Amino acid sequence: MTKDDIIKKNLDLHAEWMKYIFENPDVLDRIPKGAVLVILPEDDKELYEENYKILEENKKKGITVFVVTMKMPRLQVLNIEIIAA
Repeated sequence: MTKDDIIKKNLDLHAEWMKYIFENPDVLDRIPKGAVLVILPEDDKELYEENYKILEENKKKGITVFVVTMKMPRLQVLNIEIIAA
């Protein structure tokens, strides 16, 4: 998995997390001040492992980690049509 793949997939996860937060703002109260958010995708082993490395690196530094486990978002495909005049 390339670095670009990791970034894109993590952005997709983050977007889903933000949707969840907007619908459940009380969850924000559970995040410790100064904690690092790490999202572990249940259905993408490669990305899970990459993100888990971030979790471990922060733990070793003594940084609190707030871990969210979720499934990768499924993107809807839109039907797009161009009609020339």
